[in-house]
Amino acid sequence: MNVDDVVLSFTPGSLTLLNIVLGLIMFGIALDTSPSDFRVVARHPKPFVIALLAQLLLLPAVTFGLTMILPVTASMAMGMILVACCPPGNISQVLTHRSGGNVALSVSLTAVGNLVYIVAMPLSIAFWGSLHPTARTVLEDVSLDPGKMLLEIVLIIGVPFAIGLLLRAKLPKIAARAHPIVKWFSLIALVAFILVALVGNWSVFIQVLGIVVLVVTVHDAVALALGYGTAVVGGLGTRERKAMTFEVGIRNAGLGLGLVFAFFGGLGGMAIVAGWWGIWDIVAGLVVAGLWARHTKKRTGSATGDASGRSAVEAS
Repeated sequence: MNVDDVVLSFTPGSLTLLNIVLGLIMFGIALDTSPSDFRVVARHPKPFVIALLAQLLLLPAVTFGLTMILPVTASMAMGMILVACCPPGNISQVLTHRSGGNVALSVSLTAVGNLVYIVAMPLSIAFWGSLHPTARTVLEDVSLDPGKMLLEIVLIIGVPFAIGLLLRAKLPKIAARAHPIVKWFSLIALVAFILVALVGNWSVFIQVLGIVVLVVTVHDAVALALGYGTAVVGGLGTRERKAMTFEVGIRNAGLGLGLVFAFFGGLGGMAIVAGWWGIWDIVAGLVVAGLWARHTKKRTGSATGDASGRSAVEAS
């Protein structure tokens, strides 16, 4: 079976449900975002600049290199590129907290980063995809329109995010009560959707299970390592390194899956890579965060590695 020739089956209702879930995820992020989160970035731009460079430039470039090394088909390579060009996922904040990292920085990076990705994502996908010797055939077959993708991303990311920010500003008490409900409901709904999607297309998934697990595991590990490495090179502290690791390593693969069906006709290799990534990065992230917190606590007596539990960024 050539996964490049396979199209996964989804009903229009399922795709509408996926878009609603993705919108809820962005709405939940906005409910936990305040003007101070943007001011933190303005006052301390260094971590944000490092994270943005790592996410927009380094991660897609390294991913491009991985697609040339790993035994992937054209559609799988395009799926890897798509995931690498996705914005950070909101689970990064949960993992940062679990690891004892700088949650305030994580929230700020996710909030500002998602706004940047509204414009950057379609351009990045088109750029890196068109450079790839095999994946570019996928773009040629679908005649990708970055402008149309931008509109789709605005509707999925921009509109729910703006509504969430408005609710947070006008009705902060209601937003505070709604945030944990929306955050966890949308995350569980997304995981459930991906699992149902994989089960519903099990005959296809099982035939490429081995290579997909290998590719996504390697890709995810490299993304996490890239986040940590750039933080180390940038001279950031322990808590900021933890935040950076998950901001770069955790991607909104659910959004990528939605775009696969919206613009690539549910192409098999792309959909399976994005779908499995959405499951695996949560599992891998939880393991890394738990082990990291335990290691830091054993070494310093605190999961944060700081007796006060605060970083320079938070204290300012």
